[in-house]
Amino acid sequence: MNRFKFFLVVFALISFKAFACLNGETKILKNGAYAYEDYDGINPQGHNFFKGDFPELIVELDSLYKKTKDLDYLSDKGYLLIVLGKYDEALKLYLNIEKIKPNRYSTTSNLGTLYELMGENQKAYEWIKKSIAINPKSHEGSEWLHLKILEAKIKNLENVSGPFLINTNFGTAREPKTKLSKEEIDKLAQSVYFQVNERMSFIEPKDKIISILLFELGNLAELLGKNNSALETYRTARKYDYNDDLIVERMINSAQHEVDHYRDRAWSFGAQLRVLRESKGNIYSNYISQIETTIIILSGIIMILLIAFIVFFLKWKKLKRITSAS
Repeated sequence: MNRFKFFLVVFALISFKAFACLNGETKILKNGAYAYEDYDGINPQGHNFFKGDFPELIVELDSLYKKTKDLDYLSDKGYLLIVLGKYDEALKLYLNIEKIKPNRYSTTSNLGTLYELMGENQKAYEWIKKSIAINPKSHEGSEWLHLKILEAKIKNLENVSGPFLINTNFGTAREPKTKLSKEEIDKLAQSVYFQVNERMSFIEPKDKIISILLFELGNLAELLGKNNSALETYRTARKYDYNDDLIVERMINSAQHEVDHYRDRAWSFGAQLRVLRESKGNIYSNYISQIETTIIILSGIIMILLIAFIVFFLKWKKLKRITSAS
């Protein structure tokens, strides 16, 4: 492999995690069609719906229900109607399913979501609570968080906080702190991700509850050592209007950890290079050149991250001065 090709391979491997990709969770309808495919990773972006296919799928699902009387087809039709924003039509359909066959999980769950989207939070709470009773492990066991969100809405809490929603507090220091185990952190991160990703599929920025949950998800990612994911999630939280000074400090903290990560990798390759050069064995010069190229790439990435970090920090300081002056 020549040096140029090696450069491209290493650069691709290093840069890959910075780009979103599909191959995440999918929803397959009763007729085998895909409703959406998610992006991979723990930075929520909402479902990637295949809405262009929905009108034809709705007709097909309706036809299959009439032929088979299988309510799964009808329920999937209702789901597509919700995604398309046809709430009244979807509500009529699901209430009809409930009459035909009461206490189906998909009916209760979708009615809960539907009522929330329609602004009827008390009804949404009752249906989601009912769906949990039917299937406690649904939605990755995250529906407890859905209830907390609805509780905050019903109580019209103006100062709703992360600790209220997720039942834990990561402190106010520059780096999030917790007594939770890694397993507990991972489980909580999955729950928050699931609920936020669902909500982002229907709710555009700005939204207070989504912004808070994104901030907490960023904290969880940081605690799991996923610095780049934490940084991306913090950015998304700001997009949804989370503007507390603490998020800026946490972003700086994540950026510093990411710089440290690449610096450590560069030092590791440098150490390998020194060992190879000092070795008396038969070392191919091309292999040494490849390691040198890797170190150069890593050094470049570190410089870019440092520059970005400095620019971000200066902008934050300037904004803080302007805010203080006003």
